[in-house]
Amino acid sequence: MGGVAASADVFRAVADPTRRSMLELLRQAERSVHELAGPFQMTRPAVSQHLRVLREAGLVKARRVGREHVYRIHAAPLRQLYDWAAGFKAFVDPGGHVWSIRPRRGKP
Repeated sequence: MGGVAASADVFRAVADPTRRSMLELLRQAERSVHELAGPFQMTRPAVSQHLRVLREAGLVKARRVGREHVYRIHAAPLRQLYDWAAGFKAFVDPGGHVWSIRPRRGKP
């Protein structure tokens, strides 16, 4: 996959909150499709579709264990996101401190 297309796939993959949650689960440990589907109220085909997007973006890898596929995170493509977001740090916190979000006027 080409650089621009691969980068777009990574951004598209993590744009969805369900896929971000799946990555969080995989950050803790390898999981089967059944284990990944557990926290979500969706069909197995829907879970498989999310996993396909993550797989195509290179964010997860699968291996077969018996009759199941077990997924693990492959974090290297996340570097693209990190590098992109790091470019905005100077706008948010020129002092180099931890990012902070300022409340809107009239809000605590």
